[in-house]
Amino acid sequence: MADAADNPPFLPDAVVPGSLSDFDEGSVFRSLFVAYPDSLLVVDQFGSIMLANPSAAALLGYAEDELAGLNVDVLVPDSIRPRHASYREAYSRAPRPRPMGTHMELVAKRKDGSEVMVEIALSPLQNHGLPFVVAAIRDIGAYPRVKQALQRARYSEHLAQLGRLAVDTRDLQVVLQHVPGIITTALQVEVAVVWLLDSNRLEFRVASGVGLVDGEEIGARIANRPDTPPGFVFSQGRPVVVPDYGKENRFSVPQAYLDAGLVSALAVPLSDRGRVIGMLSVRSKESKRFGDEEVRFLESLSNLLATSLQRMQTEEALNHAQRLESVGQLTGGIAHDFNNLLTVIQGNLQVLEELPALEQNSHAQQLLSAAARASRRGAELTGKLLAFSRRQVLQPIAVDTQALLHSLADMLRRTLDQRIRIEIDTVPGCPPVMADPGQLESALLNIAINARDAMPDGGMLRFRTELCSALPPALRSQRNDPGNDATACFVAISIADSGTGMSEEVKEHAFEPFFTTKEVGRGTGLGLSTVYGFVNQSRGAVSIDSRVGQGTTVTLYLPQLEDAAAAATDEDERADETIPPGLRVMLVEDDAEVRKVVHTFLTTLGCEVFTAATAEQALSALDAGVGPLDLLLSDIALGAGMRGTRLASEVQQRFPRMAVLLMSGFSSELLDADREVPQSWELLRKPYARSELARAMAKVLAGRA
Repeated sequence: MADAADNPPFLPDAVVPGSLSDFDEGSVFRSLFVAYPDSLLVVDQFGSIMLANPSAAALLGYAEDELAGLNVDVLVPDSIRPRHASYREAYSRAPRPRPMGTHMELVAKRKDGSEVMVEIALSPLQNHGLPFVVAAIRDIGAYPRVKQALQRARYSEHLAQLGRLAVDTRDLQVVLQHVPGIITTALQVEVAVVWLLDSNRLEFRVASGVGLVDGEEIGARIANRPDTPPGFVFSQGRPVVVPDYGKENRFSVPQAYLDAGLVSALAVPLSDRGRVIGMLSVRSKESKRFGDEEVRFLESLSNLLATSLQRMQTEEALNHAQRLESVGQLTGGIAHDFNNLLTVIQGNLQVLEELPALEQNSHAQQLLSAAARASRRGAELTGKLLAFSRRQVLQPIAVDTQALLHSLADMLRRTLDQRIRIEIDTVPGCPPVMADPGQLESALLNIAINARDAMPDGGMLRFRTELCSALPPALRSQRNDPGNDATACFVAISIADSGTGMSEEVKEHAFEPFFTTKEVGRGTGLGLSTVYGFVNQSRGAVSIDSRVGQGTTVTLYLPQLEDAAAAATDEDERADETIPPGLRVMLVEDDAEVRKVVHTFLTTLGCEVFTAATAEQALSALDAGVGPLDLLLSDIALGAGMRGTRLASEVQQRFPRMAVLLMSGFSSELLDADREVPQSWELLRKPYARSELARAMAKVLAGRA
């Protein structure tokens, strides 16, 4: 035994001569020596142990007769033994009483080589005529407060161990596998199990464990019912302590627990943002093994594990979003070329349909119609891929929801299972909404198809509209401009089915791109994600209310039209596709095939057309005196030279009366242009039909007038 700092030794080098005979004669004092709770050693002038009480033998790991005759140096750690000799020498020159608590960091060495922190009091007997020193030794770890502090320190170290592991690894399975070992080591128990709740919330699954009993192998499942151990903890939603399995009557104790000799247990819920997702449980062969300290430790570890899970899920979601962004950028690039190809295909098909030689040929018309439908499906597929990344170009106008729903219902009645009944419940005088009618119809159709798949044996599909003065609070974060919620009014379009419904887990992922519960080949997972993208881009929000076995209701909140007069104007502009005869148009398109198709469209509309492959050619032609012209129709992307937006700006400066119509197969280009160009310019998305071109031209010409 020795000080780790500058503490004097408790053994003198020289003592006053004498013997133990007088002391031994006092049986009362010997009884006190034996019964004393602290460890007592009586040491002579040479450092030899003359007497040791049972407490000393127990503390130091020796038998009582083994300590007698040993030199106290064997009780001093090797690293400080040389210093201990000098301390003893100094103490022998001036022996004095030294009470406990005046020095710190004293260490004793046990027989097995282990060390124990101790407090030591020294009592010289020279004043009583005896050449000895009595050393009273106390294990400071036995102090209740010290023991509690050491225990908390040990728990903190194991929590830090889990924290380091969570930081160092991005693999959830690695973290889960290490948790039971950390728990059993920290709490010094036999069994630790991590349970995770399945997505259906009907069963718990063993994710990892140490000391598992029969029937609890990794992956084993147990019902989430209040009569099962994990189900009971789930129903309570708080830590549960079991002092004795033999007296437990709140739930059924598995026989395997009793057969393994397990007596007590502790379990705490594993929660993610207030929602129970699993459970941590520990078991011991000692009764009443778990108290407040163990509960706090397991709760802290549960919170740390839940935080780690959240971080990993957030990182995965971020990685997923970055992948989607990459897909969106890639798709946007592909879309330009793909939409140019579709423009050529659709344009030539439309020209072929109107050829006199084929106009009366029914078989040729059928073939042309099939090809046209296929090309439109190609355009729709590109639109779906762009929708979830919100790169689609919307053309919002005033939409009569009642007319749209009745038209959609008529189509669905002809195409859906006849066992599915369709009902419509619309608000009388419901105001129009501002939305892209084609995208809105596509969104409703996607939801209806999902409802059909959820009702394989038939059921009820109900469309309903309702006026809303504001969005539900939970949905306000969805909007692109939530700051306008105070004044915005909405029309809620709900589509309800009586189908199989969704679990909470499925609901959470329903709007994610490529997420689907359908079998391979029956769904792309883009349906609801495109709905979400469309509604959000339309300054609205969307919600899902669903329960397993009770059906699903999807509600779209779309902004009401603010000015009824604007609706009439939009409808008038939409209906007027008349192009003044002899309209002079400058067509600028770098793709020769597209340029040829658009040229054909324009000539059939009665226009006089001047063409250019680049912006520089167009400006040269205008400067050379081909004008005055009425309209500039230009692609935005024009190869390596000047872009269409810059060309339009140059033209507007030189020829202020010239109208501008821009087009592109890049959705992102159109979105950027929509934010940057003057309102008088019109934007046209490729591919487009001749009627769509005519409508866009009429609109921009009307704006110029």
